[in-house]
Amino acid sequence: MNTMLKRRTVWIVLLVVLLGAGFGITAMKKRQTPAPGTAAHAAQSTPAKAPPSLEFLPSDVTRVQAGELRQILQLSGALRAVNQAQVKAKVAGEVREVMVREGETVKAGQILVKMDASEYQARLEQARGSLAAARGQLAIATKARDNNRVLVAKGFISQNAFDNAASQYDIARANVESAQGALDVAQKALNDTVIRAPIDGLVASRSVQPGEKVSTDNRLLDLVDLRQMELEAAVPTADILQLRPGQPAQVTIEGLPAPLTGKIARINPATQSGSRSVLTYIQVENPEGFLKVGMFGQAQVTLASKSDVLSVPGTAIQDQGGSPIVYAIDNGTLKQQAVKLGMRGHDGKGEAVEIIDGLASGTVIVKSNLGKLPAGTRVRMIQADASAASSPASSTAAAENAAQAAR
Repeated sequence: MNTMLKRRTVWIVLLVVLLGAGFGITAMKKRQTPAPGTAAHAAQSTPAKAPPSLEFLPSDVTRVQAGELRQILQLSGALRAVNQAQVKAKVAGEVREVMVREGETVKAGQILVKMDASEYQARLEQARGSLAAARGQLAIATKARDNNRVLVAKGFISQNAFDNAASQYDIARANVESAQGALDVAQKALNDTVIRAPIDGLVASRSVQPGEKVSTDNRLLDLVDLRQMELEAAVPTADILQLRPGQPAQVTIEGLPAPLTGKIARINPATQSGSRSVLTYIQVENPEGFLKVGMFGQAQVTLASKSDVLSVPGTAIQDQGGSPIVYAIDNGTLKQQAVKLGMRGHDGKGEAVEIIDGLASGTVIVKSNLGKLPAGTRVRMIQADASAASSPASSTAAAENAAQAAR
């Protein structure tokens, strides 16, 4: 019986030892297991992900190349004709006939408007009669003076009598000259009833109709010569000192497919009241007549230029601790590349910046500003016709994910 009691005691002791060991192991595991909701628990419960890669369309990147860089001044304004004329009435009267309409081509000297000439014809005839009478009086005075000159020489008349005859002659001669002047005025007034084109050009506007009565200096027609046009642009005073006549300009006109070549023809010597800007005129040839008065245009005036220089789009430049950098793609990974900048201008595609040092010709860089990204981010190029996931926003979203993963 004692033997059985001893065996039972041994088994109880062994059971207690085993239970204690089990509780100890459980407690150790609990201490080693992070509490739910902690960063360590999330790290153990979430499987590791591969760092995200950036997807770029061919339009998102560019290859650094040498070329021309121009520093330009952007101007805008409206087109006007270099040669234009307002046709006005030179005499008052009734308009009998208007020979042209808007859009018609006219030549210098061509008849445009005819006015009622009856009154002016009558004035001309009256002036002619007055001149004839004055000439008759002059002939009489001339004969009297000549006769009296002979008589006074022989002593038949006094000197006073001769002087009176000479005075009558002078008066008669002055009357002839006055009558001749009146005739010339009447002739001119009659001629002015027929209004002719002062320049070659096109009729831009017509302000009168047959039967209307007009006064002297009334506006009748507007003529423009479209062969030479100029862009009238207001230039701020801060920029005007950079301009001079003869500077070349590239002019883009709204509605035309290609830019035109022009040059600065004149610069106004005075500022505009109110805006304090200076009107500058950029001449553009228009032999085909495509350009019209009032068209809106923009001009790029070249202030400085450099050839065979490396440049990158202005959007590719980012600031890294106060220093400029670009993101270059090297063996499928993104690389931060410090650069030294030079002149800012246009490279024919848009705003660009000269790269003095830091990049070699042929280097592929990112054109878009994606913010700060960790160096070494993988890059994958996709085609323009890829799925919707490769939309223009995909590069930005991937960039944000890569930046978050770096944190």
